[in-house]
Amino acid sequence: MKPTLIYCVAASLDGYIARPDGSCDWLAGDDEAIACDGLLLGRATYDALSAHWSLPKKPTLLLTRHRPTHPPEQVRARHCTPSEALDELAALGCRRVRLLGGSSLAGNCSAAGLLDELVVRLMPHLLGAGVPLFAGGMERQLQLIDAYNLNGGSIHLHYRVLPEPQYVTE
Repeated sequence: MKPTLIYCVAASLDGYIARPDGSCDWLAGDDEAIACDGLLLGRATYDALSAHWSLPKKPTLLLTRHRPTHPPEQVRARHCTPSEALDELAALGCRRVRLLGGSSLAGNCSAAGLLDELVVRLMPHLLGAGVPLFAGGMERQLQLIDAYNLNGGSIHLHYRVLPEPQYVTE
């Protein structure tokens, strides 16, 4: 059984998660604690986070074609599909996996029907251009689970990704 996949990301009010050059220097505030057993992330997010943030001591799967030098011991680098990555994390006992950042990876997971939840910290900032919340993917309907104000004017939004609609043909 695949674990629940939760895409957790901070986004500007105009829907970007990073500047056009990939920088996130406009983000402020602490990362919210989302209950999870494991992490899934792409290489660009790993590179951005590893310089400024230590990854939690949880099983972490990094999807990349090029292995990083000296990754933390909990980080496994793989070149595989997101579905295969979730299978591997499930085999390690992960039931709730946090997908950290990564517009392309989030889009791929969405297109494959793997996303179960979306947690967005909506920041009171307009970037005007940059890396979108999702790159590609497909249309999905969401159901609001929770929403509340955070310090500094940010808003926490937690959604459940609804299954694809079933169309009846006659």
